[in-house]
Amino acid sequence: MKLLHTSDWHLGKTLYGRKRHEEFKLFLNWLIKIITDEKIDALLISGDIFDNKTPNNTVLKLYYQFLKKICDSPCKDVVIIAGNHDSPSLLNAPKEILSFLNIHIVGSISESVEDEIFILKNRQDNPGLIVCAVPYLRDKDIRKSEAGESIEEKDKKLVQGIYNHYKKIYSAAKTIQTQQKTETPIVVMGHLFAAGSKTTDKDGVRELYIGSLGRVGADLFPDYIDYTALGHLHMPQKINKSDFIRYSGSPLPMSFGEAMQKKIVITVNFENNIADVNEITVPCFQKLKTIKGNQDTILSEIETLKQKNESIWLEIVYESLELIGDLQTKLSSLIKDTKIEILRIKNSAIAEKTLSRITVNETLDDLSVKDVFTRCLDTSNIIETQRKELIHAFDEIVSQLNQVDKSK
Repeated sequence: MKLLHTSDWHLGKTLYGRKRHEEFKLFLNWLIKIITDEKIDALLISGDIFDNKTPNNTVLKLYYQFLKKICDSPCKDVVIIAGNHDSPSLLNAPKEILSFLNIHIVGSISESVEDEIFILKNRQDNPGLIVCAVPYLRDKDIRKSEAGESIEEKDKKLVQGIYNHYKKIYSAAKTIQTQQKTETPIVVMGHLFAAGSKTTDKDGVRELYIGSLGRVGADLFPDYIDYTALGHLHMPQKINKSDFIRYSGSPLPMSFGEAMQKKIVITVNFENNIADVNEITVPCFQKLKTIKGNQDTILSEIETLKQKNESIWLEIVYESLELIGDLQTKLSSLIKDTKIEILRIKNSAIAEKTLSRITVNETLDDLSVKDVFTRCLDTSNIIETQRKELIHAFDEIVSQLNQVDKSK
């Protein structure tokens, strides 16, 4: 049997307010083609199908249209687990109907571990894979809270709860395997943070695990598991340098920080119970680029990009302390009548210098919004005449925002 491992689609994800429905549609159409061309038997989606727990109708339509197309492809089975971004109840709602189409959903853990194990048949209608589909394990599902617990005690119980649940799954899978006439390969799906794994700056993962909280070791995945299909982290990677324990990563860059990452899906072909693992690069459906530097550098790079006549979304990071009031106007004029869009402009130098002025005993919680703005003015050495105008404008903006908040 041949399976395809993917995860972290984050359907509905926006980038600084820019909707990305077209990108997701192009990816899903590409994935159907890959499934057809590669003659995939089983598709495994390891969580975070959606970017939030209340996807809108457009996003849900993309999801269900994809599942419909899967039914017309060579793929015989689909197994989907919930990630931390997904709503378990939303995923589970149609699971009984979808199961008739061999689309298996595990939105949350249940009383019986057998509900998280699926025996997928090969093209000869014999057992081809035993899939342990473990969804994202929420604290309340695997740990009893007790008054007065320290963070260390909570973490220890959380990790132990994860290990206990996986051990139950493994035990049930091994029992099923011994009942088969041949040693059917065991594949595990999970959505978690494995120790030693890597993330990138601004990788788009809203971390629910603080520091080492909830991180599990590679020993969670025993050697007798033939392949482990993980989700949660957006950077594709191996765990413990194993070809058979992998994060597929997100198929689209979820932030400008991921723009230079190679995005992949993973195929695993089982021949004589031996797994042959390969990566397939996902095409870039929308170019993202970050431009850093002073005004001259930024303007020069944009001029170069204009010559390519390509659709590019830009993040501009202005790194000079020189105050330029019309930078945004200049940039807007420069990209007029091009396929270039600027989604974000950030002044990193002033921001870093402003925050560096916070004393050892201070945190942002100790400062008011006005304090932060005043220190920003101090950092930029704004002269007194300009300072009064800026403070007045700032006060007006804050006042209007407060009025809007109160009216909601």
